[in-house]
Amino acid sequence: MESATAKVAIVTGAGSGIGRAVSLALLNAGWAVTLAGRRAQALAETASLAGDASARALAHVTDVAEPASVAALFAATKARFGRLDLLFNNAGTGAPPVPLEDLSLDQWKRVVDINLTGAFLCTQGAFRLMKDQDPRGGRIINNGSISAHVPRPRSVAYTATKHAITGLTRSTSLDGRPYDIACGQIDIGNAGTEMTRRMASGVMQADGSIAPEPTMDVAAVADAVLYMAGLSRGANVQFMTVMATRMPFIGRG
Repeated sequence: MESATAKVAIVTGAGSGIGRAVSLALLNAGWAVTLAGRRAQALAETASLAGDASARALAHVTDVAEPASVAALFAATKARFGRLDLLFNNAGTGAPPVPLEDLSLDQWKRVVDINLTGAFLCTQGAFRLMKDQDPRGGRIINNGSISAHVPRPRSVAYTATKHAITGLTRSTSLDGRPYDIACGQIDIGNAGTEMTRRMASGVMQADGSIAPEPTMDVAAVADAVLYMAGLSRGANVQFMTVMATRMPFIGRG
């Protein structure tokens, strides 16, 4: 086990997009970070982008939908760093944008398994470490998305899981209180990643039309998570929304 004065984080979905940006922000701010994701090469690329700070990174191939894989992730983090101060539940996926009645049960289950069950399993792993370590406690931040508030057309599986993440956040906050475990949620709208690149050419709107949407620099999300993660133990951001200023969210309906 390394002797480390750095605070320790686990970031799921760390191989690309928001997960990569948040991992790099934490590493550059002096944190030790376990990079969790399903693709070993992508995790290695994230670590390499941190430069000298990569010495504080542990890449661990993880499928958050598999209990044994999640258990191995937390065991590896404890063995390398000795404790856990932050879990960023970020791993997620969507389903094909088909009419609700055409979504297959397997497509539905895949989204639920990764987005919701994966976050639950990781939250359990974090509780087990944070309750027993000294000093006790820590922080969990869930990636909720603005889909935790309003849906896009043809997104029933993704939207349902993101609404459920809000319930997970609230229950985690309550159940973690006796153990000094804080939990907050960041709801992100149109961060500029590979997943949102298609928005420049147009995405379906609520009225069925296709229109382009603006995006924001993903660094804004990383800065927001870094702020939430850096709060003192006595403070918590329960919910935060970070979104592209001109995206069509406020004013819907």
